[in-house]
Amino acid sequence: MTICAAIQMASGPQVNANLLEAEKQIADAVNAGAKLVALPENFAIMGMNEYDKVSAREADGQGPIQEFLAAVAKKYGIWVVGGTMPMAANADNKVRAACLIYDDQGQRVARYDKVHLFDVSVPDTAEEYRESDSVEAGDSSCVIDTPFGRLGIAVCYDLRFPEFFRPMTRKGLDIIVIPSAFTSKTGAAHWEVLLRARAIENLCYVIAPNQGGFHINGRQTYGHSMIVDPWGVVLDCYKSGPGFVSADIDKSRLEKMRAAFPALEHRRFFCE
Repeated sequence: MTICAAIQMASGPQVNANLLEAEKQIADAVNAGAKLVALPENFAIMGMNEYDKVSAREADGQGPIQEFLAAVAKKYGIWVVGGTMPMAANADNKVRAACLIYDDQGQRVARYDKVHLFDVSVPDTAEEYRESDSVEAGDSSCVIDTPFGRLGIAVCYDLRFPEFFRPMTRKGLDIIVIPSAFTSKTGAAHWEVLLRARAIENLCYVIAPNQGGFHINGRQTYGHSMIVDPWGVVLDCYKSGPGFVSADIDKSRLEKMRAAFPALEHRRFFCE
């Protein structure tokens, strides 16, 4: 068994301040025994407007946010899933919402660019989001080998597309990490049920770090970062404000559950 942790933040517009808060929470999670730590979406910056992150974007392989992720992974001897951070895009006025994964030596081992962009009007509210105005979508999924099992990445709005996860299971998925910044309204309605559904239908662990609290830009995010087991049981949940959740990821229990309840082997229709 391995203890894994999901960090919850209420990030603001200052990158340096957010990185200091992220390291504080990482250190606390490591003190609790975590060997894999995941940060939320937009952990490094939630600007006063959607375009503030463009000025903070980094070229692939260099920049203070990437240096921070590599440094904390090596310093604490942990694997780090770097939420999302703004990376250079093809368009000058946009970013890629990139999730970078570092091993316990501080080496980057994977990158996932958010595929599904949050362009919605939230029913019964005045809230509107047009993420595609400032973010360039990725076009591929990511599943990698880790000491804890086969790990897949999805980000926030990706969670609403079950067909996105099915091909991951064909690649041997054991754990899904889902860095997010769910709004307060949509989170209260759908966050837990979607996380538990993805865990149940894919018979895998779900680690879901979320933004949680009131942000300087006026936005409110839902929090309730959680870790869910393959039976849909919420192993830990942190409701609001900065903090973290942690739980054991038990690969042997996962294998026994899949052997006893082989729903993945019973599928008759497949997503490529």
